[in-house]
Amino acid sequence: MAGLMAGFGHYTHAIVRGIPASLAKEALRSSQEAVEVDLAKARREHEAYVEVLGTRLGLEVVELPADEALPDCVFVEDAAVVCGDTALLTRPGAESRRGEAEAMKGALKDLNLNIVEMTDENATLDGGDVLFTGREFFVGLSKRTNQRGAEILADAFKDYAVSTVPVLEGLHLKSFCSMGGPGLIVIGSSEPAQKALKIMQQMSDHRYDKLTVPDDLAANCIYMNLPNKGHVLLHCTSQEFPESVKVFEKLKDHMLIPVSNMEKVKVDGALTCCSVLINKKANI
Repeated sequence: MAGLMAGFGHYTHAIVRGIPASLAKEALRSSQEAVEVDLAKARREHEAYVEVLGTRLGLEVVELPADEALPDCVFVEDAAVVCGDTALLTRPGAESRRGEAEAMKGALKDLNLNIVEMTDENATLDGGDVLFTGREFFVGLSKRTNQRGAEILADAFKDYAVSTVPVLEGLHLKSFCSMGGPGLIVIGSSEPAQKALKIMQQMSDHRYDKLTVPDDLAANCIYMNLPNKGHVLLHCTSQEFPESVKVFEKLKDHMLIPVSNMEKVKVDGALTCCSVLINKKANI
């Protein structure tokens, strides 16, 4: 197992996708209040995010064009789960999002990944419900992901244990948690988040460390371990969640990069939602 953990957080490529104008009015949102999305600002935020991945961190960024017919297409994480050289094309829980897999499939093919397609019509799975810890998978059973979807994921990644976690509040499992480093789960402080963490701890043979942040949404961050950079954490800005940022500042051996997400959060977007990270082995 130590061998499996050794590469945790190593990435070479990121798949991202542009923001269609249709996002502002037509993207799905769980909130009943229709808070207006500033499209120009959302695009600026997204450009800054992509620039961090490519220019600052040196990943090879594959940028797919926006598709006006798919208002949520910027949230590429939901369309695919990639681990090692296997990519599972998901079957998103929202029917309006099923077309997103097509462009993703092309990008994954170009990277020569082994593609597994979720074709079972009884299965639903959003990548936002999938937490990979480097040792195992936790899959949130939510409004968007069901048991059959989790079973197909387990079948695609047979080297790893897969446990399911009920998501009673919030859209996805990663709406209130993510990995902050090898063996470190970042978790929100709400009761549903803490309950989910307790279930994950009970399900696992491994003892994870936890970093609790006051705001559930701030618990969604992106951890990487990159050559010449070491531990890197992309997290919320102090403008959005000042108290949570103070908690991240305790991670002294991480390169901390605040990334703004003020517009996309209005349509349930979080930091991990906007990229699919891939560790592509060099062709020898």
